[in-house]
Amino acid sequence: MGDNRRVTSADKTTQPAVVTLTVPSQPKYLYVIRSALYPMVIEAGFAKKETRRIVLAVDEACSNIIKHAYGGDPGGTIAVTVEDGRDRFSVKLRDRGRKVDPSTIAPRDLADVRPGGLGAHFMKTVFDAVSYDTSQGEGTLLTLVKKKQRVSA
Repeated sequence: MGDNRRVTSADKTTQPAVVTLTVPSQPKYLYVIRSALYPMVIEAGFAKKETRRIVLAVDEACSNIIKHAYGGDPGGTIAVTVEDGRDRFSVKLRDRGRKVDPSTIAPRDLADVRPGGLGAHFMKTVFDAVSYDTSQGEGTLLTLVKKKQRVSA
């Protein structure tokens, strides 16, 4: 896979830009996350193809939260925090649903051809780091981190 992420040395931002958005745990609101996230990823310096992959991986993670953490209950929320730092771009997804056991989240064998179940694999392919934190009371904090490639201007 090619790396199309570039940040020039002319970028002097020292404080990362942070945006938080909270949506109901309903599939019909996932477009709000996608629509807000896409321009932020582009602004962070990622190429369009990589931006689409990042947005799709976050969408998959949110779908998994709705399905697994909330069991389809539309009364929950997903808080999305996007941080555009100098050397990395991160997306944190916070739910208040059932805690996930990180040891049970494993991408299934790609030879096992059937619908669904590839979200964890896709997230780990797109992002440089994927972590689950269940130590914060209820729910789970999923952190997805993508490093930026530095280039000289």
